[in-house]
Amino acid sequence: MKPATRSSFLYDRLAQTLSQMIEQGVLRPGERLPSVRTLSRRRGVSISTVLQAYRLLEDRGLLEARPQSGYYVRLKERPTEPRCSAPPLQPQAVSVGGLVGEVMESVSHPDIVPLGAAVPDAALLPTTQLNQLLARTVRQTEAASSTYQLPLGFAPLRREIARRSLEEDKALVPDEILITAGCLEALSLCLRAVAKAGDTIAVESPAYFGQLQLIESLDMRALEIPTHPRTGIDLGALAAALAEQSVAACVVSPSFQNPFGSRMPEANKERLVGLMRTHNRPLIEDDLYGDLFFAPPRPKTLLAYDPEGTTVLYCNSFSKSLAPGYRVGWVVPGRWMAAVKRIKYATTIATAGPPQLALAAYLAKGGYDRHLRRLRRIFADNLDRLAQAVGNHFPEGTRVTRPQGGFVLWVELPETVDALALYRTALLEGISIAPGPIFSATGQYQHCIRLSGGYAWSERIASAVARIGTLAKMAPRTQAA
Repeated sequence: MKPATRSSFLYDRLAQTLSQMIEQGVLRPGERLPSVRTLSRRRGVSISTVLQAYRLLEDRGLLEARPQSGYYVRLKERPTEPRCSAPPLQPQAVSVGGLVGEVMESVSHPDIVPLGAAVPDAALLPTTQLNQLLARTVRQTEAASSTYQLPLGFAPLRREIARRSLEEDKALVPDEILITAGCLEALSLCLRAVAKAGDTIAVESPAYFGQLQLIESLDMRALEIPTHPRTGIDLGALAAALAEQSVAACVVSPSFQNPFGSRMPEANKERLVGLMRTHNRPLIEDDLYGDLFFAPPRPKTLLAYDPEGTTVLYCNSFSKSLAPGYRVGWVVPGRWMAAVKRIKYATTIATAGPPQLALAAYLAKGGYDRHLRRLRRIFADNLDRLAQAVGNHFPEGTRVTRPQGGFVLWVELPETVDALALYRTALLEGISIAPGPIFSATGQYQHCIRLSGGYAWSERIASAVARIGTLAKMAPRTQAA
């Protein structure tokens, strides 16, 4: 056997370093590597050593040589998109609360890699500036910050929200807006205003688990409607459900729905509002991710197609773009304003004042749109890296959504993989993911997971995604398998 030389060790070590950089996402698919001569100079090795390392990685399928151009990280096709969901079209009692609680508690530990939490990284948010504004506004408005603002919320914040609506297709006035403790309270107020215990609520499938938890807590039932990962809720299936079932209301997220990331076409939005108006049923819009679009223009809201305010109840929040911990959202309930105000009085009375004042001051100063543009670029890049990493490391046959906004990715694994078992195994290794069953009232999606791209991309994140892929290949089989 020919003995290994120092040169062979050098090119092998260089190839190993470059391979790790590719796996961790430092060198990305399609990216050009330094020229052979440049890398030789930087690494202090011979041109022959670099050339051998590049050719070794080319043989392994990690690099490709392009004539007259150099070496590039080989592009891999993204995994195929998931198909339209097909839930059973029967109202169901919801019982996801226990599992959701388990998952949410697991992602709160600082040592856990947070791929399961749809929360933006604090490092990407203007946290210091907001906290400074919070301290300043409390000092300047001692009385106002420590008293109730019943129940609409602070006028300065409502004015700023209304001002921003001028840039959209539905101009609001401050008195149409009620400030809430996050988007979840806005959704809760709306559900309680338009439906009662035992009623059936139509939802997308998969649905955001927070919506399902609310339906469960209010002793209502969920009717899951087929949903396409690109275009959103199936209007034909919803129309049939409205005609055949006793549906009290519908909750949808038309812009970058969680967890699919789907974006409903504008024509579908208009049809949806018209459909609900025809059946005289309330339509609750969750627009939490609407500002996080990757390519302009901003998607229209369903509210834009309901100028009279007779059909749509609109919910939003600053939790995904500015300050999750401030818990400040808002609702535009249209003709249900009186009912929503009564429920607000009877539950939380008013939303905490100091965070409202800080957010109003931040919006008035300007710079929010600049912050949003930066955040959109980061999230778009994160989801691209995340999808590429899934394609590189997950089992053959994995499918992945292609969101045009937001920061969550839905991953459909081969049907033999048990998502709950994968979640628990990954957690033992310090990695959180969101298992598919928490997004369904009927226990669907047992081979699916949701991943979050809300945190700045790093070697830690890249390694965690690669490890999940390895665990998925080894995961216990589902009972169906």
